[in-house]
Amino acid sequence: MASSAAANLWVLLGLGIAGVLLAARRMRRPVRPDNGAFIARLELLPPPQPPPPQARHPLTGLCFAIADAFNVSGYITSFGSLEWAKTHDAATQTSLVVSSLVDGGAICVGKTVIDEMAFSIHGENKHFGTPTNPAAPDRVPGGCSSGSAVAVAGGIVDFALGIDTIGGVRVPGSYCGVLAFRPSHAVVPNSGVILAAPSLDAIGWFAKDPSVLRRVGHLLLRLPYADIRQPRHFYIADDCFEMSKVPARRLTQVVTKSVEKLFGRQVLGHVNLENYLASRIPSLRNYSNGQKNGDSKFSSLLALSRAMQFLHKHEFKDQHMEWINSVKPDVDACVIGNLSDDGELTINSSQDARKEVRVALNALLKDDGILVIPTVLGCPPKLNARELSSSNYNVQTSCLTSLSSMSGCCQVTVPLGTHDKCPISVSFIARHGGDRFLLDTIQTMYATIQEQVDMLANSNVSSKHVMSEEAAEAAKEKGNIAFKEKQWQKAINFYTEAIKLNSKVATYYSNRAAAFLELASYRQAEADCTSAIDIDPKSVKAYLRRGTAREMLGYYKEAVDDFSHALVLEPLNKTAGVAINRLKKLFP
Repeated sequence: MASSAAANLWVLLGLGIAGVLLAARRMRRPVRPDNGAFIARLELLPPPQPPPPQARHPLTGLCFAIADAFNVSGYITSFGSLEWAKTHDAATQTSLVVSSLVDGGAICVGKTVIDEMAFSIHGENKHFGTPTNPAAPDRVPGGCSSGSAVAVAGGIVDFALGIDTIGGVRVPGSYCGVLAFRPSHAVVPNSGVILAAPSLDAIGWFAKDPSVLRRVGHLLLRLPYADIRQPRHFYIADDCFEMSKVPARRLTQVVTKSVEKLFGRQVLGHVNLENYLASRIPSLRNYSNGQKNGDSKFSSLLALSRAMQFLHKHEFKDQHMEWINSVKPDVDACVIGNLSDDGELTINSSQDARKEVRVALNALLKDDGILVIPTVLGCPPKLNARELSSSNYNVQTSCLTSLSSMSGCCQVTVPLGTHDKCPISVSFIARHGGDRFLLDTIQTMYATIQEQVDMLANSNVSSKHVMSEEAAEAAKEKGNIAFKEKQWQKAINFYTEAIKLNSKVATYYSNRAAAFLELASYRQAEADCTSAIDIDPKSVKAYLRRGTAREMLGYYKEAVDDFSHALVLEPLNKTAGVAINRLKKLFP
């Protein structure tokens, strides 16, 4: 009997193990050739090398892929849709940008998957399958140029072309952990490319190597040789980093240390982009959903995002609605569901916003400035995650991507290693027309940035300390929520908890000071701001809040000093300027 029971036990164990293995096999994504990046393999070979002493073709030895929005003679461009492919003929001419790259010495090896009709930024495609993100296989690769980013991340090609309308190159670059460049609007010719929204579309490219990114850029932008110009200003957009789900310090620390090492601390500055845009772009009031610039809840970034979404929708319908109505294809819900009319908005106000945001950013950055923002909200979402269909997630992501899409400024996605085993990045933005400057800057900085990333990853910080830092960030976020809900004491309690867990972060003290100010606890606010400034002498918010506290305490000279210091750190800060003028009038 004992032997029979034992035998039954082994049978049950065997069945259990088999069930686990079967479940694991079902859960695991099947391995696909080339990570499912390609829809077609082809080979476009460059012309023979010129005879000596002429220089060799500039892209000799490189191979590349192109997103399936670029025409190649003899091939049907499917535009991410099998039904589009069935109703269109093969191209009779190759896209100008593709021909230029081949003539420059590179070999084109295939066409890659894009989101259906290049509409989304997630990287999912029901017709051709979602390419597997080599950097995070259980996460989306980002879109619309998903296959091109995957081909580069997987080491299949040296570089790849994509199309960026509302983030279609920058987002997959971030999610797949590769460099991604969106050039200034209209500087790369789009002949032979199926467009989604011409006012927003830009042809971009991916690479792992910054020298390859730069070589491709110099050919496509037709740039003559010139000396490298060093940046003189780096503006950290603090309010944008507060939107990030990755701890802001994890992103900005690498950038600031790299900038300090290469160019010196004096080139670093901070900007509140919300306030700057609100004061410079009056047409955003058309997209404020009834809010006004003076309203504390008004968000200029949300308004800019809404203007971009309207323009994207309007021009996409102009380009493709006739085909959709006549063919009646089974278009994905994420496309059709976003094409409803916004009756109160006009195309003219969207175009006005485009012009104004370009002027505003060009005025901020001039010829030698770089704006630093998070590329996306955080880690790439998991496959089939609910947040992919969340309007809040898409709107917040659009707040970040709308800056370059609407202004036409050039932007590069810069990988910063991993967080929670997923790729993360920041973006550098230069003025419209500053493409050479931006490509040169990333070429100069990239090795130092990666060195700082490695140092951070290999630092001998105990896991307990890391957990404390993450717990502190979580407490801070809870404090921020309580603050927005005007629960001042509750916010103070959360910020206090964050400080106990990690007392070396200036933001925690500065945020608690803001809550103390709301409760008229000016001495506590002053003390917290002083602690914040001791930790981070460049904390503009801490100087502004300490100035406010000192003004309320009657220390007017010290208040002026604080506001003046904030103005030195952030010359365009309106709050500091207004406060100084007010105090000087009252106490000349």
